[in-house]
Amino acid sequence: MFKLWPFKGGLRLPAHKQESSLAPLQSMPLPKQLIYPLVQGNGSISQPLVKAGERVLKGQVLNSTEEWSIPLIHAASSGWVIGIQALPLIQPSGMDGPCIVLEVDGLDESVEFNSFADYRTVETKVLLDKIHQAGIVGLGGASFPTAIKLDPPKPHRIDTLVLNGAECEPYITCDDSLLRHFSKEVLSGANILMHIIGVNDCLLAVEDEMQESIAALETAQSKGDFGHIHIVAVPTVYPTGGERQLIQLLTGREVPAGGIPAEIGVVCHNVATAVAVHQAITDGEPLLSRMVTVTGQGVRNPQNLLARIGTPIAELIEVCGGYTDCVQSLIMGGPMMGLALPSDAMPVTKATNCVLVAGQDEVMVDKQAMPCIRCGDCASVCPVELLPQQLYWHVRADQLERAMEYHLPDCIECGCCDVVCPSHIPLVQHFRSAKTTVARREQEKAKADHARLRYDARNARKLNEQMEKAEATKRKRELLTKMAENHKSG
Repeated sequence: MFKLWPFKGGLRLPAHKQESSLAPLQSMPLPKQLIYPLVQGNGSISQPLVKAGERVLKGQVLNSTEEWSIPLIHAASSGWVIGIQALPLIQPSGMDGPCIVLEVDGLDESVEFNSFADYRTVETKVLLDKIHQAGIVGLGGASFPTAIKLDPPKPHRIDTLVLNGAECEPYITCDDSLLRHFSKEVLSGANILMHIIGVNDCLLAVEDEMQESIAALETAQSKGDFGHIHIVAVPTVYPTGGERQLIQLLTGREVPAGGIPAEIGVVCHNVATAVAVHQAITDGEPLLSRMVTVTGQGVRNPQNLLARIGTPIAELIEVCGGYTDCVQSLIMGGPMMGLALPSDAMPVTKATNCVLVAGQDEVMVDKQAMPCIRCGDCASVCPVELLPQQLYWHVRADQLERAMEYHLPDCIECGCCDVVCPSHIPLVQHFRSAKTTVARREQEKAKADHARLRYDARNARKLNEQMEKAEATKRKRELLTKMAENHKSG
């Protein structure tokens, strides 16, 4: 029995997993259109490499970037670029942003993919560049570039790889389906990741209720060279799948506030990311598709779909039988941490693990907030061991410096405090807004500091120019005086 170090807080929530997990896995047919936002998750905007009227092939790079922090985007099928249009983005702000719109031609013609015969003979930096060139990001929802995460800053020494298959949020079963259908690829990806970061141990976490996935992994492990991968059943408690919570549960180590897992010797990746790495290194294929759970009372046939990135969500809904009469809202993600979508015209992105087509009783309905009664329930369930009550008071009073002292940035916005609050206070909404305000003020301060430095540098430059001019004038006068004296004496 593998020893676990349970974290404090968390909730046992109704799973609602069987609605989608019992249905057969289905691959999406070629979509009519593909849409690719050029605005990345961190707000950076990459430049398009294509223009309207151009034909592109499957696997062709669509954007230009020299930085690993900005992932590359690849066409998931062949077709014609209709244009680069301002379309709504899947962001809390709901703002529009530039998107490449591709009309699929139905031929699915591809560029040539180049792989490695044996990745173990290839230099690490070459493998990392291949992962970057494949556009791979974390597929658990955060979308952080994988190549950067695999190359942590020195002098951190990594000794453990954690693969996250703990799909703790209700309704979402895409990782469960992936583990059952692509077990060998998950384990192969784990071997490649271990080779890149130079470790001999991998802890592959799977929820204890995902017995079919565990059995599939154990069968695949018995047929290959995967002895250093330990399959660990973890409790089905939300949010076990949170990176910091899972690392603590498996290793007993706590990621320091404001720090990264590499500081305690751990690198953590999602199981779907491992499959993407396997495909890039072993098959040479960039990240073109992902598993998406489509579920909820608002869709007729909940199921998991293999969908090409860029596919409009409306086409996923159509493959799942269309809407039912009780549909209330669309959510990308689960009911706890998901993001409401304004329409089904928005595309599947690399971060789209689930589309929850929610009925009325599947979403948290806004209720009239009442005064805090100081019960402390929010603190008892917080998996980060924060004090949401105190945070709320400081945020409401716009005392953001005090809120920062209570570790506001460490809030993972899991929503546990919202669920248990008897006063129906939307705590996460307040914390998310406060973090946005803090970030905006820091940006404004940085701009002001930069402007002040430029102003000071300009003044210093002008003063230096004036001093140099005065010195030159003085030397000229001295020279003229000396010449006059020489003339008189001559």
